[in-house]
Amino acid sequence: MQILRALGLATAGAVLLTTAACGGGDDLEDAGSSPSADGGQGTVVVGGQNFTESQIMAAIYQALLEDAGYQVQTKLVTTRDVYLPELSKGNVDIVPDYLAGITDFLNTQANGPDADLVSSNDPEKTLAALEPLAEDQGISILPPSDATDQNAFFVTQEFADQNDLTTLSDLAALGQPIKLGAPPDCQGRADCEGGLTKVYGLDITEIVPLDFASAQVKDAVKNGEVQLGETGTTDGTLQDLGLVLLEDDKGIQPAQNLTPAVNSDFLAENPDLEDTFNQLSDALTTEDLAAMNVQVDLERKKPADVAQQFLEDKGLL
Repeated sequence: MQILRALGLATAGAVLLTTAACGGGDDLEDAGSSPSADGGQGTVVVGGQNFTESQIMAAIYQALLEDAGYQVQTKLVTTRDVYLPELSKGNVDIVPDYLAGITDFLNTQANGPDADLVSSNDPEKTLAALEPLAEDQGISILPPSDATDQNAFFVTQEFADQNDLTTLSDLAALGQPIKLGAPPDCQGRADCEGGLTKVYGLDITEIVPLDFASAQVKDAVKNGEVQLGETGTTDGTLQDLGLVLLEDDKGIQPAQNLTPAVNSDFLAENPDLEDTFNQLSDALTTEDLAAMNVQVDLERKKPADVAQQFLEDKGLL
């Protein structure tokens, strides 16, 4: 969810996946809410990251907004440092994000790359640290959901069986050099390479730049290009691919609750949406996330169809 999740390179921002319900270009700087000429609520831009779970959440947001009378553009990119500045500017109106991920990003942005971490395993403390950071950037944080998706690391089931691995500590005890498949910003982060090396003592010799939870990182682990890959704890594809998560037994992963982040000016102009998204957060569970991921990744259903069924089942549409 560092979730998921500060992902990828800023230069990836030029490549956007648009699942738009109305017109408009792919440039986030040309986006942002706008009034409707036909008397509707206007156009809203939903931003976020381009991986399965975020696609599903964006589709859920889109369906809720459309039900409330808005036209919606959904623009997903591979990196948080593209969409969060645009959320601050108002070129993006709302994003589904992950509590500690957005906290750590904004903390680093405000206080530098060597700033002490203000996120933790405690959602309430992390939220308290996040709110002033977000407010300074013109971003409002709605109450987080109980649904959470921590970053996690995986190996092949065969490698785990051969070496009797169930935890990251077990992997470290092997003393083997490890190539890690993960986004470049993994370098030094306490919930990624930094924690793996400093807390667990893993010998990470290289971070091979591969998108979080992507088919490419899973193929790289399967093919032996890297020994360890990064995904999320709600990834339902691993077993069928012959891959297995290693337990974070020393707890380097902070609270990554699903959290709506909204441009403050947009929310002030559309206050009724707060109740809409609070109802969503109240209804969403970690089990829901995992089940919806499986439907998209393994059953090949469209995120929009999975989102629609979820909202109907929960009585939100």
